[in-house]
Formats: sequence, C-alpha cells, structure tokens
Amino acid sequence: MVKEDQINQEAKVWSSTSICRLLDPESMCPSSQPDRGNGCSTGKGGSEEMVKTFKAKDLRITPATIFKAKPDPNNLVFGTVFTDHMLVVEWSSEFGWEQPHIKPFQNLSLHPASSALHYSVELFEGLKAYRGHDNKIRLFRPELNMDRMYRSAMRITLPAFDKEELLQCIQQLVSLDKEWVPYSTDASLYIRPAFIGTEPSLGIKRPSKALLFVILSPVGPYFSSTSFKPVTLWATPQYVRAWQGGTGDCKLGGNYGSSLFAQCHALEKGCQQVLWLYGEDHQITEVGTMNLFLYWINEDGEEELATAPLDGIILPGVTRQSILDLAREWDEFKVSERYLTMGDLTSALEGNRVREMFGSGTACIVCPISDILYKDQMMHIPTMESGSKLAKRILDKLSDIQHHQLQVLKTSGLQNCELIRNRPDNESTAEVEEHKMSSAAITQLSAVVAELRYAVDCLLSLKALKGLPSATLGSPG
Repeated sequence: MVKEDQINQEAKVWSSTSICRLLDPESMCPSSQPDRGNGCSTGKGGSEEMVKTFKAKDLRITPATIFKAKPDPNNLVFGTVFTDHMLVVEWSSEFGWEQPHIKPFQNLSLHPASSALHYSVELFEGLKAYRGHDNKIRLFRPELNMDRMYRSAMRITLPAFDKEELLQCIQQLVSLDKEWVPYSTDASLYIRPAFIGTEPSLGIKRPSKALLFVILSPVGPYFSSTSFKPVTLWATPQYVRAWQGGTGDCKLGGNYGSSLFAQCHALEKGCQQVLWLYGEDHQITEVGTMNLFLYWINEDGEEELATAPLDGIILPGVTRQSILDLAREWDEFKVSERYLTMGDLTSALEGNRVREMFGSGTACIVCPISDILYKDQMMHIPTMESGSKLAKRILDKLSDIQHHQLQVLKTSGLQNCELIRNRPDNESTAEVEEHKMSSAAITQLSAVVAELRYAVDCLLSLKALKGLPSATLGSPG
C-alpha cells in the first residue's frame, strides 16, 4: 500500500504536467490579416487579444438567499436537478474578459440573434466531483477536461482562456455548493461547463461576444446496484457522426444535436444506441456518445484490448484515456489504439475470438454491449456470457479511484485531484492569502447557512409540538 503523503505528492507531480499549459493551435483561418468580413482576425483560431485571461483571485461571489431542497440521491434523474449557484464569465472583443462571478442559479438572458442560437457557436464539457469515504471532495483528472475544452474553443473560434484559472473557479463553485455532492459512493455531482458565442448579429463570423458558464447537477449511478445491463446497437453506414477535417474530436453541441435523428431510428429498430461507422470499410468508431472498446483475440492470436485511434474523428474521452492507462499499467494483455472494421468483428465472432465489447464515458464509466444490428442481421456479442469480467473490473477500479478507496501508481496518471489543490509555484504570497480568505469565507458562509437551516427546523418542530402561533416564528431571513 502506498503511503498517503506519497500519493499526495504524486498527484501534485502528475497535475503539474498537464495544467497551466496554453496550446498553440494551427491556423484555423485562411489568412493572418486583420478581419475584413470573414470572421477571422488571427491565424490562431481563437482570439489573439485573449492572452489576458480572467483570474480566480478576482472571483466575485453573490450567495443565494433561497436554497433548494436536496434530492434523494437514490432517485436522481440525470441532468434534471441543479444546485443553488452557477459560475459565469463574460467576454467581449472590446473589453476582454470580465471578472468571474458565482451567483445564484438563474436563467440566461440572450439576444435573439446570438450566434450560439443560429450557428451553433458553442461547446460544453462534462466532469464530476466525488465525495470520498474520508468526506473529502475530489475531481477526477479535471486537467484533461480543461485541455479538451480549450482545444474545442480554438476550433470554434471562441476566445482563449487560462485553463488553470478556470479550474480554480470551478473548484470554488463546487466548494460553495459542496453539500450538493451526494454523501454516497453511488452518486456524484456532475459539472457542466459551457461556452457560447453571444454575438448579437446574424453575420457568420467569429463572435465579438461570448459567455462561459458552469452549472452543477447531482446525478445517480448509471446502473443500479443490482444490474449491469448491456445495450444493443444499430450499426449503419447511412449516418456519419464525424469525418476527417471535421469536429468529431471536439465537444461541440452541433455534434450531438445532429446525431439525434439516427438515435431515433435506432430506437425504432429496437436498439438503444447507434454504432457509428466510417469509410467504405465500415470502421468502428464510437457508440452513441461514448468511446468504444473491443476485448478479443486478434488476428495474430494475441489477447488484446483495442479502441479506435485519435485521428481527428474520435473524441479524446477522459474515461477512454483512463482505461488505456489502467490496462497498460496492469500489463496483462496487449493494449492498442488501432482501426477496427465490421469485417474484423464479423470474422472474430465467427472464430469465437470476441470476449467483450463495451462503451466508455463520464456518465457510465463503462457500458457492456450484447448485440449489434448490422445489415438487418443481429450479431450477438458474448460480453455477458464471459461475465463481463474486464468491463466490471474497470468499472470497479475507476470507481474506487474516484471515491479515493484505492491508491494507484504514479505511472498510470490516474490520480484524482482534491478540491482544494496545491497552488502553482508561480503564485504570489498575496494571491495565496486571497485564496485562503476566499476559501475561509465560503466555509464560514456554508456553516452559517447550515446553522440557520437547523434553527428554522427546530422552530418549526417546536411550533408543531407546542402549537405556537405563527407570529412567534417570524420570517427566517
């Protein structure tokens, strides 16, 4: 067993390799000349003016005055309940980034011509906060989400931002709403950052205004504690999720909205998800909104776990990368990022060489696959006959890491990140003190709110027991 202080040090070392690192994306515009109507002012995709980013130390907090009731963690429906606060940061080409602001959860006010509404100039991310058995709250590999969000912003010509500053703001938001992180190892707090163009005109161009916001939602387990149900897929070349030169490797809303039509067809055919194929050889790419893994005996007789390579049409999933890291650390079978086709799968099924097939993603971690409808023929995948041993093993290991029940080696990069993280080496003493004061203020505020709730509950109980008149209670302000 690795000692706790060693684990914390390893987490710091791993984290420092992937945060505070700005990318230099290739040119997204046909010219590096000033904007003359084509919507691109630089050759760097996002805005060159946005070298100056918002800072977590400037974060403003407006606490909510009305608090929602916490839902039962055993009856949560994904994405339907939201916490008391949200984070918003506005940007404009004229003034740059404004101060980040945590405020009560509320509706957005958008101009009817906003570019996100007309041209899908927007992106989103998805990660989770977990409450461990030690009652500490942790985020799982959040730097990978920040990296992907930055790449998506560059691709869709939204302004650049400092990934570490955004992550610190998100941590403050989760800290403020920490009581919404379920006290359960079967549930978690889903974190949804979104970034939208709010350009108030109908021209197709890089937006002059944008809004970055983050909302939180408690979510339950993808599978119940007594089930690990497989899904049936509809594989068809009729619809394509992504293509070379497109945006399949970015988390853009347009990628998902355009997939709904095929998903509806899959449901009509009695399947739960779409198996996305690509090219004339029907390459196997992704399943629904998940990455895909095949555990089999390959053409060379080797035991192999394979998934599609990151060639521009595959989303670089955080769970995907974690599974690859974990499997390579085990070093029990070959682990490959390679092309697989429906022909490869058909031949393997005929030769009884397929062991398991499963999808992976933030919501479910892993999702077993039992059948594929392809060319009007149902192909059975023996995932469950083998006991889905590998899928369950991955699910259990990653769940344990996320809830801090399992210590892992530094080499895997599978350290989760505590909510209050070690400061960057270049952070000034004054900034550190401001962070401490901010964290202390949030903690104190949460304690006061909890005491007020308790006092109100006590007064209501006394009223019920003693029949006190309403006037004696006053207004719990």
